[in-house]
Amino acid sequence: MDIRAARFCAFATLAINALVPGPAFAQMAGDPAGSGAIVGAVSWLQGTLLGTVATTIAVIAVAFVGLMMLTGRMNWRHGAAVILGCFILFGAASIVAGIQTAAQSGY
Repeated sequence: MDIRAARFCAFATLAINALVPGPAFAQMAGDPAGSGAIVGAVSWLQGTLLGTVATTIAVIAVAFVGLMMLTGRMNWRHGAAVILGCFILFGAASIVAGIQTAAQSGY
């Protein structure tokens, strides 16, 4: 086996090991003791960011971006980035839940 093949095999092994999740030792079953105020504050922030205010702002942003793209005043790539950002913002809870489920099941 020449040196290039050996390097490729070593790199491929490292890449596969980096992509395969191991056990997440920092995950806890519940919130730690004494974190009630912090959990309450973060829950309030999440409710504010994902509630009526965020929904209204996202609707206005998508409408504005759509109008700008239709009139040719905005690049399609920038408009798609705004819409993708809205999907990520409102889908964040589902994305994190999927990552946690995958980490707990070992896939």
